[in-house]
Amino acid sequence: MIRIERPLSHTFREFIESSKSGGIVLILCTIVSLSIANSALGPAYLGFWHQYFGGLSIEHWVNDALMAIFFLLIGLELERELQNGELSDLRNAMLPMVAAAGGIAVPALIHFGLNAGTATQAGVGIPMATDIAFALGVLALLGSRVPASLKIFLTALAVMDDLGAIVVIALFYTSDLSFLYLLGALAVFAGLLAMNRLLRVMALLPYLLGGALMWFLMLKSGVHATIAGVLLAFAIPYSSREDDAQSPSHCLEHVLHKPVTFLILPVFALANTGIVIGAGWAADLLSANSMGIMLGLIAGKPVGIFLFSFAAVALGLCRLPLDLAWRHILGAGLLGGIGFTMSIFITNLAFAGAAEAINASKMAILAASLVAGIAGFTWLKFLGAPLATDRDTGTMDFEVSDGHPR
Repeated sequence: MIRIERPLSHTFREFIESSKSGGIVLILCTIVSLSIANSALGPAYLGFWHQYFGGLSIEHWVNDALMAIFFLLIGLELERELQNGELSDLRNAMLPMVAAAGGIAVPALIHFGLNAGTATQAGVGIPMATDIAFALGVLALLGSRVPASLKIFLTALAVMDDLGAIVVIALFYTSDLSFLYLLGALAVFAGLLAMNRLLRVMALLPYLLGGALMWFLMLKSGVHATIAGVLLAFAIPYSSREDDAQSPSHCLEHVLHKPVTFLILPVFALANTGIVIGAGWAADLLSANSMGIMLGLIAGKPVGIFLFSFAAVALGLCRLPLDLAWRHILGAGLLGGIGFTMSIFITNLAFAGAAEAINASKMAILAASLVAGIAGFTWLKFLGAPLATDRDTGTMDFEVSDGHPR
């Protein structure tokens, strides 16, 4: 067995650090929003987000427009992982891919089992999502007390989880589909791909203008407009050289990190966590929908991630990195139960127009995310010590046979 150093990239380190700070900002914004919503200023505060401007309420501008930029960043991060990151090699990608599938399927089955055939069945997608910023932010707080490869694993898992959430949104949370507008959006996407692959246009501005048009057409089509952000990410030219400063994709990802982390997501939290905690809040948390959300995130996520990972390794589809133990995978699964941003986002789609269901679901998401975050942090703090990794560089150990690493 030999040791092969694989330093964590500058982009990845920057991503981890911004997630750590961004998670703190999100917590503060959530506390502020909850406090104001339940004070004498509550009606005015909630009314502000429902004021209309340019044909949409301020809340819709946040959830449909600003969050499209967030999804653009998610798409850019996914592309980087597929090109240069943990998902670029199928053998390395298989473990987080299978883990993400388990973290999506088991929570959904738990919610469906409790809500099948009821008015809240549409909430099945809520516990499927992991908040990438919060989960990585909690992991970043542990610093070198956890293996560097665990951060890579959780990042790849969360990115694949976000991809699953995007697919769920596109397929199951689309209303009043207009094929004409959808074809128009897809035509714009095809044009942007042609600019990249055929014309080799490297300037960002034409892609951003085309992306804005695609967003408008997607909004009118009935497919959620944020999907345009993901499509735009894959149309923008990408360099296969890691951390290439000249790559339009890399440049845009670098520019977007801080605005998304410290502006867009905090505004999203302010707009969507103004939850009025009434006298019946305890009963709301015991409803079938809330129990499905909480059990899905707190129990379903770690169980699904752990069992699917264990089965994949047992079947020989992949293996654990040599510096990770199963206790690390379980810790990552616990952190996967932090739903927050993506779960709240799907809640707004699942129960559009049903204020009481949205309010109760958000309370369940906040409660479950808090429990999952504390549980994951505590578990990894006491049981997450590295095994055989250079904690600063992310050195990995590989088995070698006949001169070839395995």
